[in-house]
Amino acid sequence: MTEFLNDWGITLMVFLPLAGAVIMMFVPSSDEESHKAIALFSTLLTAAVGILLIGEFDFDNASALQFDVNTSWISVVNANYHVAIDGISLPLIALTLLVTPLVVIYSWNHIPEPGNAKMFLMLTLVLHTGMLGTFVAQDLVLFFVFFEVVLLPMYFMIGVWGGEQRLYAAIKFFLFTLFGSALMLVSFLALYWNTGSSTFDIVGLSQEVAARDIALSTQVLIFGGMFLGFGIKVPMFPFHTWLPDAHTQAPTQGSVILAAILLKLGTYGFIRIAIPILPDAAVEWAPWIGLLAVIGIIYGALACLAQTDMKRLIAFSSVAHMGYVMLGIATLTPFGINAAIFGMVAHGLITGMLFFVAGSVKERYHTLEIKRLGGLLVQAPRMGWILGFCTMASLGLPGLAGFWGEFPAILAAYNPAEGVSQTLFRVYMVIAAIGTVFAAGYLLWLLQRTAFGNPTEEFADDPHIHDVVATEWIAWTPLLVLILLFGFVPSIIFGVTDPAVVNGLQALAQAAP
Repeated sequence: MTEFLNDWGITLMVFLPLAGAVIMMFVPSSDEESHKAIALFSTLLTAAVGILLIGEFDFDNASALQFDVNTSWISVVNANYHVAIDGISLPLIALTLLVTPLVVIYSWNHIPEPGNAKMFLMLTLVLHTGMLGTFVAQDLVLFFVFFEVVLLPMYFMIGVWGGEQRLYAAIKFFLFTLFGSALMLVSFLALYWNTGSSTFDIVGLSQEVAARDIALSTQVLIFGGMFLGFGIKVPMFPFHTWLPDAHTQAPTQGSVILAAILLKLGTYGFIRIAIPILPDAAVEWAPWIGLLAVIGIIYGALACLAQTDMKRLIAFSSVAHMGYVMLGIATLTPFGINAAIFGMVAHGLITGMLFFVAGSVKERYHTLEIKRLGGLLVQAPRMGWILGFCTMASLGLPGLAGFWGEFPAILAAYNPAEGVSQTLFRVYMVIAAIGTVFAAGYLLWLLQRTAFGNPTEEFADDPHIHDVVATEWIAWTPLLVLILLFGFVPSIIFGVTDPAVVNGLQALAQAAP
């Protein structure tokens, strides 16, 4: 079994969802139950392979690339099919393996209008393959292919099954991310030619940059292209404007996948590619990344206070929370980047849950306008308590996962990496700390307006408003348990990521004067 997993485990995990989508092509659209069963079986089988890989993963050697497969793929451009897993990618792979089956389970009786479960679930499976592939790719061309694979399914998910302004939101999402991807590809090519290397391998390019005397100005420009590509995907301020529209118009399942996993592709790109390959340029860019991160924290929080729509408020909260992740990355320290990875996982669990709840609220009330809601604890008490639990986790209450995504990132800013302005980052630390107060403000305001008090007259006697149903319990319980578990035992993630993060920052330490 170990030999099979070493040779085929990752490939099987990545492409099983795609195989499920291909099988669904031959099943009539009218047979919805079969499509749901195939989609669920595909994602659960993928998760089973992932669990086997995690079981065989050597946690004592988490800094090394494991289950490494490296074969020639496109020989003309020296691109290889190189996939592997280490301590940085493992938590994000596990998050993807968890969230996607839960989305399929939630979809069992929540296929959005205009229906067509076949196409909707096929797009979900293609997304699954793209997300997993991005987290295991160790070659820049392969990374770019998987990074782009997720673009079209999400575009159609928003454009076909979204709200009234779905076409505007879908086109905006597509153009923003495509523009960023184009600049990222140019940076990859510039890196390839400037190193004079014969590889797109991430580790190989890192070694080539370290061995060659590439002008700092050239490195800064190449890093800038990557910064735009990954920063738009995060999204960082001021490239964030596509996100509230996409989240607001997307169906619930699209919002959950977008918040829980897709946003992490950008932050993962910084940690996996940009910083290890171009450590000198990372030091030059760090103050600017930190500045945009704290602006995003404050701007996102203030924007939340101005929202009238529940999903739009949660969307703007993602801008603020991903600001903490980017602040941790900008410190260029093991402590900060460990905090960033934890923050990515915590945000995926918590904000994914908030979008699940928002979707169920809309299904019952047919609106997400905050002033029309109220009394959720009276009409659907279990859902009201779940919303309260998730808002507490999102504002960073100690004992829940959100705390370990924010507090260590703020603390890391006190002592950034050598070569990065300590004074500047301590100012950023103070601003980020103030952002937590604003977060408490907008989240408690949301909870008070939607869950407390009595139902509004409009919905007081509505028989369609009911509490959590079975499929919702099945889809939500794992997320709620993990939010609590990671809050009390953060070492589950930190213990896995730390060796790999330290190993990834070795190039930075060697480049330091």
